[in-house]
Amino acid sequence: MRFATWVSGLLVTVALVVGCSSASSPTPQPTPTPLTKLTVGLGYIPSVQFAQFYRAQQQGYYRDAGLDVTFQSEIDPNLITLVGQGAVDIGIADGTSVIPAVGQGVPIKYAATIYAQFPNVVIAAANGPIKSAADLKGHSLGIPGEYGSSWIMLQALLASAGLTANDVDIRDYPDFGQAVALQQGQVDAATAFRNNEPLQLGQQGFATTQLTIDQITPLPGPGLIVGTATLTTKRDALTAFVTATLRAMDEIAADPQLGLDDTIAQVPDLGSNKDSQLAVLQATVPMWGSPYTQAHGSGAIDQDAWSKSLDFMRGLSGSNIPSSLAVDQLVTEELLP
Repeated sequence: MRFATWVSGLLVTVALVVGCSSASSPTPQPTPTPLTKLTVGLGYIPSVQFAQFYRAQQQGYYRDAGLDVTFQSEIDPNLITLVGQGAVDIGIADGTSVIPAVGQGVPIKYAATIYAQFPNVVIAAANGPIKSAADLKGHSLGIPGEYGSSWIMLQALLASAGLTANDVDIRDYPDFGQAVALQQGQVDAATAFRNNEPLQLGQQGFATTQLTIDQITPLPGPGLIVGTATLTTKRDALTAFVTATLRAMDEIAADPQLGLDDTIAQVPDLGSNKDSQLAVLQATVPMWGSPYTQAHGSGAIDQDAWSKSLDFMRGLSGSNIPSSLAVDQLVTEELLP
């Protein structure tokens, strides 16, 4: 009996010791997964036009996807170079800039459509004689210079009416003051972004006619570009970034106010004129979509349209785009949901 009592007491003591030890030991916590850093290029100044990126950042979509995103502002030519070098992981750039860049050996690809409709247009006074591309003949037209997406758009627009730049009086405004020049009567027409200058002029009582290119030559608008090396080293992170961005873009398309609120949270200075900023965003949202993206999903890349654009740009005077350049060297759909 004494032996049994001693054993029983020993077991109770051991149980108490084990119980106390368990109660006092902290529960192991899982080691947090480190976030993947991504540097994202968004153009030369912060703008409500980048609302989908700001919303994905403010709502935690990027962080939830395992990303630590930093935005960097760069002009289009610099951004293309930096993305090609891998100094910027992913950024937004004109599709018409991607074609000559890749043709010159810059290792980038266009990975998601942001502007499914080309944003550059020609504007003229609504009460004036210019109502179509053919009406531009013999008139003065203000441009920032003979380069970039607006210049390519203008050549496509003129070509649709059997005209060239020699048929209009081209006047350069390197400071991008061509819209003001139009308002002041210095020129009869001007290049512009359809979600910017026409709105500003309209708010000042100057109504405009817009000549667009979408139904003439399907030029690729701004979209997300990535370096070919970064595509390999950060493929999963880039896929997560594109998915989160397109989610935010769809939410803003359904309710632009969401985009404005997150834009102001990200860039407080843009909140000084909310009505104007909302008007810009409401004019921007329709350009994110097209019949093609409606059929294939946000961000979808219309490769047939890219093929037509490539042929058009290859035929421009002074073009140095190689005849061997193909669409599959320009775009990739591997990051799309």
